[in-house]
Amino acid sequence: MDNKLNESLRLSEEYFSDVVKNAIRTVPDWPEQGVMFRDITTALQDRTVFRKLIDAFIHRYHHLSIDAVAGVDARGFIIGSVLAYELNASFVPIRKKGKLPFDTVSESYELEYGKAEVEIHKDAFKQGDKVILVDDLIATGGTLLAASSLIERLGAEIIEAAAIIDLPDLGGSRKLQDKGLAVYSVCQFEGG
Repeated sequence: MDNKLNESLRLSEEYFSDVVKNAIRTVPDWPEQGVMFRDITTALQDRTVFRKLIDAFIHRYHHLSIDAVAGVDARGFIIGSVLAYELNASFVPIRKKGKLPFDTVSESYELEYGKAEVEIHKDAFKQGDKVILVDDLIATGGTLLAASSLIERLGAEIIEAAAIIDLPDLGGSRKLQDKGLAVYSVCQFEGG
């Protein structure tokens, strides 16, 4: 890519990031004392911001040949399904354990307060499918790491793990990158 195009893409990403970040509400001390909860519902409720949020992802991926978008239960469904539609790709839900009705594979992961498990249908992908993995937030990375393991076990290739928000101080994006995954977020909030 030439320098003018790279600069244009960078400015576009900065614009989308600023618009979305400014629309996200921060709720202090929820769900527990000391947590600064980043509430995306305010960004989703504003039709202009929601469109720009979706546009940020579309601009990033429209030139790629994507077979599927995999969205993580449940907020990853919001962005993932719309993105799949816009990219003319299939949408694959990665659900919490016990929510899918057909044959599944599952992966457990650690939470700060215990364990959780996600699962996917065994027939969700064809061998070699190119996939964008989407969730609303990258915090400690456990959910996206588990989801990426499921996708790879089924023989698909993850092009990128993407989220609306990254909380880089919690280390999740670094863990995903250490696993060899490309990572993208529309905006970041320092301090968790």
